[in-house]
Amino acid sequence: MSDWHSWAAIAVFVIAYVAIISEHVHRTAAALAGAAAMLTISATDDKAAFFDEHSGIDWNVIFLLLGMMAIVGVLRQTGLFEYLAIWAVKRARGKPFRVMTMLIVITASASALLDNVTTVLLVAPVTLLVCERLVLPAAPFLIAEVMASNIGGTATLVGDPPNIIIASRGGLTFNDFLVHLAPIAAVLTAVLVVMCRVMFRKVLVYDEDRAADVMALEEREAIRDHRLLYQGLGVLTLVVFGFVAHPVLHYAPSVVALLGAGILIAISKVETGEALKEVEWPTLAFFAGLFIMVGALIETGVIGEVSRALADATGGSELGATMLLVFGSAVLSGVVDNIPYVATMAPITADLAHGFGGDGVHVLWWALALGADLGGNATAIGASANVVVLGIAERNQQPISFWQFTKYGLVVTAVTVTIAAGYLWLRYFALG
Repeated sequence: MSDWHSWAAIAVFVIAYVAIISEHVHRTAAALAGAAAMLTISATDDKAAFFDEHSGIDWNVIFLLLGMMAIVGVLRQTGLFEYLAIWAVKRARGKPFRVMTMLIVITASASALLDNVTTVLLVAPVTLLVCERLVLPAAPFLIAEVMASNIGGTATLVGDPPNIIIASRGGLTFNDFLVHLAPIAAVLTAVLVVMCRVMFRKVLVYDEDRAADVMALEEREAIRDHRLLYQGLGVLTLVVFGFVAHPVLHYAPSVVALLGAGILIAISKVETGEALKEVEWPTLAFFAGLFIMVGALIETGVIGEVSRALADATGGSELGATMLLVFGSAVLSGVVDNIPYVATMAPITADLAHGFGGDGVHVLWWALALGADLGGNATAIGASANVVVLGIAERNQQPISFWQFTKYGLVVTAVTVTIAAGYLWLRYFALG
């Protein structure tokens, strides 16, 4: 890493990162400026930034978001989210903690079948309406949900994009993830519920009068367009089926989402402009800038050097390698997006696993998956779902600052990663 491009790329990334967390500059402007600087100093180039699948913009993520945001934009016009909000509050009898628990469990469960970004796109509008009905701040609920999505997404191959990369490199199946990671994901979801009860206890205040007002509402009256609702739910069902059937159909989630959005807009009476108004364009631009900056770190060898340093520090111990992977991945995934990090770390993990040999080598893949997925909760830009939720909150005049998210994220990450490390030790080393 002696090339001056490497040090210049680190400097640009640090400056942009400081600008993002300071919030003196809008995060989208900071990310785009950082991307422009990386291109200017030739830390990356147009070919790598726009066309390289390892160090460029992840267009699958961008177009997945675009398609799902358009579908959500159409569904919003039906009154479906108001219906679900009233239904959820009535089932929880207007008690904020019960509502939060319900939303956490729903989000974590859905994230195991859908990717976590799609899940928060569907759940966040309901959450905002629930909080509006109960006159509660939305930030604690949204933060709890995005953390639940990252935890729940750990459980399956399709739940979080890094898992797909790990499965491809490690030759792992959907059932492998289900057997090895679903149990700890369920435990960590329960832990998150308990932690949220403690962290957000000051805002989870029950108001009997507000609850009574909501209990008197009839959720069916919230539906404004039944025909559009049936069309939207039909298309959404097909999209979800496309996501789950990816191993058979071989259509990328981004393609499925774009097809769904196109079909829904074509068969409905909703104007194209109306559907696209719901797209979080600043969020998409932020992702593009962030991908280019992290890609520049990959191109200049910075992330590779960090990953190799992790590998060299294991000292030939499989337990040591496992613990270093889970904790090291958690730290690094909180700083850079976990998708390019896992893409860089996967071949190194494969070499480590091959070096140790035997049937127990899979534990290294589970350590990488848990560290990267759970580490995404550490900061506001640690995972794609985090950025999406912050964008939705800002658009609805309920902004969540970088530090507001991160002060809770660091605590949740520290606890969940420590429990995950204990799970790996107990299942794969202590019990053999």
